[in-house]
Amino acid sequence: MSLNESDNYSGNRRHPNSAIPIPLSFGVAAQIACLVLPGIVMIPTVVFRTAGQPEGNLQWAVFASVAISGITAILQAQRIGRFGAGYILAVGPSIAAIAVSIAALAAGGPALLATLVVCYALIQVLFSTHLSVLRRILTPTVTGTVLMLTPITIMPILFNQSNIGTSDSPLVGAGLSALVTMVLIVGITLIGKNRTRFWGPVIGIVVGTIVGGMFGLYDVDRVAAASWIGIPKFEAVLLDLQFKSEFWVLLPAFILVALICTMQTISGAVGIQQVSWEANRAVDFRAVQGAVAGDAVGNLLSGLACTMPLGFRPSGAAMVEISGVSSRRIGVALGVLLIFLAFVPKALAVLLAIPSPVVAAFITVTMATIFVIGARVIIQDGIDYRKGLIVGISFWLGVGFQTQAIFLDQAPEFVRALLQNGMLAGGIVAVALTMFLELTKSRRHRLEVGFDDSALREMRDFLGALALRKNWNTELVERLNAVCEEIWLTLHRKEALGKKVGRRLLLTTYNEDRAIVLEFVSSKGEENIQDRIALLGEANAAAMVEQDISLRLLRHLASSVRHQQYHETEIVTVRVDYRQNRSDDGT
Repeated sequence: MSLNESDNYSGNRRHPNSAIPIPLSFGVAAQIACLVLPGIVMIPTVVFRTAGQPEGNLQWAVFASVAISGITAILQAQRIGRFGAGYILAVGPSIAAIAVSIAALAAGGPALLATLVVCYALIQVLFSTHLSVLRRILTPTVTGTVLMLTPITIMPILFNQSNIGTSDSPLVGAGLSALVTMVLIVGITLIGKNRTRFWGPVIGIVVGTIVGGMFGLYDVDRVAAASWIGIPKFEAVLLDLQFKSEFWVLLPAFILVALICTMQTISGAVGIQQVSWEANRAVDFRAVQGAVAGDAVGNLLSGLACTMPLGFRPSGAAMVEISGVSSRRIGVALGVLLIFLAFVPKALAVLLAIPSPVVAAFITVTMATIFVIGARVIIQDGIDYRKGLIVGISFWLGVGFQTQAIFLDQAPEFVRALLQNGMLAGGIVAVALTMFLELTKSRRHRLEVGFDDSALREMRDFLGALALRKNWNTELVERLNAVCEEIWLTLHRKEALGKKVGRRLLLTTYNEDRAIVLEFVSSKGEENIQDRIALLGEANAAAMVEQDISLRLLRHLASSVRHQQYHETEIVTVRVDYRQNRSDDGT
């Protein structure tokens, strides 16, 4: 199913195109806003104050961060061209960019920060256009591990909040309001049906806030002091294009942070696809590319506005899992709400005044769902002992760095700042182990052919030559030839329908355990072969078409088929076991 489809699916709320009511859209969006707003406000506040910036610069940075986060959320949901995922993706100032943003402000002020953030955005555009090249490194194993480490990183910060009160009464009120919030959210979510389940977080937050307000935990003064409408004053700052030594010293750090944040966005884009559909579907990497490109647009705006770069927030996927509603209208509503709050400080203060214990309880529930979503991404991709070892080592090393069980006293300050974040440390370990695994795989053999009648003969000759060198038996070679034929026929049919001329097909083969892996790289297509094969078991045999026959043969011949679709490129990876015992129906 294409990303640009416009059908309305009002009968199924767990569908990105479902036409849900506007009040429902803003209801879920308001809950996501409650999750992301504290970070959107507090992170630039900490960065600009630590760097010694004037109060005017700080207020402008907060305003710009809220407004640009809203614009980016709309872009991610709506998807304009190749920019945006077409799913609910929340963003906010990046935690990973705190240290480098402070260093940039201290070294050259807002002008240097703006220049580096613009470069950061351009790097993300480059990543989005070459994501297929990074597919062997940023695998579902890596992205799932990053998602699983997200709660490990956030929860210590959450539980160490110091503004819940010091006297006995506020402490009792803090505990009681947090308990009421969590009990209501968890209870209603567990036993509630569709509509009741959606209202669980709303009821929990409202009742918890009322309980906290009874103990004086609701910040009424903050709401009263906020103005109704206002835009902070800020003097325009031009980009620092002199490229002094400070720029070149900090540029590698910003590139590294851009890679890390891109990895987090990829994890989020994969995770939101896992929970946005009623049935399991193959990951559409065109949507992942769009998510990275959408973040790049947001960061370009952040650079021009002289504020710090944005990063992925897992709140959208968590609320989809809790509420069971995944319409992209929620993403649009979230963006509209954030833009509105940026220009109406009074409304922003109403949400920010919610007691911290209530917010903490709400985030605890959402982080639990994020951990499960990360595990689901890993399991659905298929897990063996190698992937399991990568996940286990990366996860526990991330926990070790986050809890400071692993000390880095002698490391440079920038390295310590990065690795003290468990999500970043674990992600780096997962990437390093995945790269090592790729480098140690057997030698790859490649053949490039065109979409013409000679392609099948060339592939047969290619596999025949390999069979002689590697002593493959006749039955295995026949199955490999049959797989090549079925893949070529399927891709050739899509090529003909798309009226693409001059496209080439790259075939790569290598050994993995007791199997041969065939990788086919070709032009893009709209229909996912992996999804089609998954649906064959539910198809009506009487209505079988020619393409279904080819796919049924492919399912019978191969032990696994994985189809990755990118802009202008699609990659089909087929695994054929040396000895394959499969029944006629492919089970």
